Formats: sequence, structure tokens, C-alpha cells
Amino acid sequence: MGTITAETISYKAGDTTLRGYLAVDPALPGRRPAILVVHEFWGLDDYIRGRARQLAELGYLALAVDMYGEGRGATDPGGASALMMAVLQDMKTGEQRFTAALDLLRGRTDVDSSRIAAIGYCFGGAMVLHQARIGTPLAAVVSFHGSLGSFHQPQPGEVKARVLVCHGGADSLIPDSDVAAFEAEMKAARADYRLETYPGVQHSFSNPEASEVGAKFGLPVAYDAGADARSWASMLALLKDVFA
Repeated sequence: MGTITAETISYKAGDTTLRGYLAVDPALPGRRPAILVVHEFWGLDDYIRGRARQLAELGYLALAVDMYGEGRGATDPGGASALMMAVLQDMKTGEQRFTAALDLLRGRTDVDSSRIAAIGYCFGGAMVLHQARIGTPLAAVVSFHGSLGSFHQPQPGEVKARVLVCHGGADSLIPDSDVAAFEAEMKAARADYRLETYPGVQHSFSNPEASEVGAKFGLPVAYDAGADARSWASMLALLKDVFA
């Protein structure tokens, strides 16, 4: 592998300027698969940038998506919740911002537009699952400790993407009823999905800073190295399969 090039990249959705983060190995020849990476409720921060670089090191082109506009983010739960809810209460705008990032990838000469997937963390998990539910033509979507509540009930055959949900068994922020409803929804839609549950694991298990953040703000979140490794390996196996 060559040296990874990573930079903030501006693009538009309607009148809103979005500031994503693009990571790629420019030494690789030809078109390659691409991954959209959707951030937690904190916004597009260093954790998500790091995930994009990890994917680029594996030969993918990775675009960390700005779902809040202007690269906005927050460092406290109140501010983050306000930014997140502004999108969740206006999902058409959320869809527009995701589509703008997808279109950016499709238009690049170094991307194989037939091989694009999306992954998301926390809030981002909810967003990529929504894209699967509404039939966005992605090869796969992967949710890491994402919300499972539905904004759209897919009809049989509507879910085009392969779906992987990586869920902490002790995640108190995602009710068991949501997990059951998600599985029922996917089965009714005849979706190709898999739910991985990690016993005793809390919300935000993939983020190495989660335990510190949880202690600081009194949030029920914690890092789990085992679940982090297992979920990442499961994602890579799925990507290898769908991009073969």
C-alpha cells in the first residue's frame, strides 16, 4: 500500500455546504470499491476520520459523511442530541445529505460505482439502516451500535443492500423491543440481513474513548475491545463477499 491521502472535501446538498472527509490510497490503479462512513451523534470527529483512514489502508476509498452541515459537531451530549434530532425529525433532509455524498462517490473516476457500501456508528447506524430500508442501491450497510427504530417499513424486495447489525447485548439505549421489531421487519421485507449480538456489551463499544466519555457525562456507554474487533472483522468479511 502507498501513503494514504486524507482531506476535508466540500460538497452541497440543497443550499447546505457539507464538509466530508475523504481518505484514499492514490497509488492504487483503476477504480475501487468505496465506503460511506456515517458518524455518531457527536458529528464528524477524529474517531470517524480514523475509521475512514483504516478503510483506505485496506484499499477502499472512504468518505466520512457530514450529516449535520458545515462540519458541525458537539462535545457535550446536549449539543450532540440537538444536532442529531434536527436530522431525525427531518429525514428528507437526512436522505438528501446522504445522497449528496453517494453522488459524490459515483462521480469519481477512481470509484467503481457498482461497488459502494455504507457503514455507520450510533446515529450513523440508524442512518445507513434507513438507506437500506428505502431501497438505496448499496452493496451492503453495516450498523455498529446503531438505533434500530424504523422511519420506513420496507416492502418485500425493497431492501437491496446486504445488512449487518452489530449490537451490544447490554446496550440500554436500544430497547429489546426495538431489536425484536427490527428482526421482524427485515424478515417481512425478505431482506438479506444478519444481527450479531455481543453479550454483556454496552452502547458505543467500538469507540476507544467511549468509557471515558461515559464516565464524564454519566452515559451508559463503554468500549469493548473484543466486540470492536469482532464487529470490524464481520464487516470486512461482508465487504469482501459483496465486492467479490
